[in-house]
Amino acid sequence: MAQAEIPYQEAIPLHDPHSWITKYWFSQDHKVIAVQYGITAIAVGLVALVLSWIMRTQIGFPGAVDWITPEIYYQSVTMHGMIMVIYLLTAFLLGSFGNYLVPLMLGARDMVFPFVNMISYHVYLASVLILMLGYVPGMEGPTGAGWTLYPPQAILTGTPGADWGILTMLASLAVFIVAFTMGGLNYITTILQARTRGMTLMRMPLSIWGIGMATVLGLLAFPALFVSAIMMTLDNVLGTSFFMPAISSAFEAGEEYAGGSPLLFQHLFWFFGHPEVYI
Repeated sequence: MAQAEIPYQEAIPLHDPHSWITKYWFSQDHKVIAVQYGITAIAVGLVALVLSWIMRTQIGFPGAVDWITPEIYYQSVTMHGMIMVIYLLTAFLLGSFGNYLVPLMLGARDMVFPFVNMISYHVYLASVLILMLGYVPGMEGPTGAGWTLYPPQAILTGTPGADWGILTMLASLAVFIVAFTMGGLNYITTILQARTRGMTLMRMPLSIWGIGMATVLGLLAFPALFVSAIMMTLDNVLGTSFFMPAISSAFEAGEEYAGGSPLLFQHLFWFFGHPEVYI
């Protein structure tokens, strides 16, 4: 009886060939992307931890450390708050846990748009790097306007980082929101379209309901912050008057503003800020 020859094991393609870069850096696997989000979020969280030590040192022992100036203290408060609220908690809880759990708990093979999922992480990483530009030697340092970035203080001369510091913060926020939007739309599409057979919405795990609702809140809330970041950038760079009141011209030599509304920024910011508590 004739028998078919079995090819050598080395000749059998057991998996798609991947280099280290394509497997771990440009991976479209939702589990790898979840780990990438987690590592990046924890890394930037460690920066926030160091900033909190600076704040507590100054509060507990005022003047004991010479290099903790008022400017550095304000910058530390601002960067710590922004990192913790947005770049750590949102990215870690939704970006890391969401990417890892959503396909597994839905019975899906992966996210509906794996390539978009990969791009969303790299855009998030870019936003973190832009945020850290304020600490590059030779720069004036990050903004010290407080994590709420209220105008007109945020862009007036005298506030730490009123030039490049606030611009890097606003640019970083805009890039982060782009990353969140790509990831959020991917989550919603996967939850609605990629559930396993027999899993209706009412049979979904509560964890997926929580991730889905948080994503919907983010998709509704973050555009308000995106718009306010663009408008404040225009106020700072082009001299527009979306948020800058006429009284601010008394503090800015050579700058004239037509009378914007700082309250408008507060409305836009807290349209984002209050849902962010639940995200």
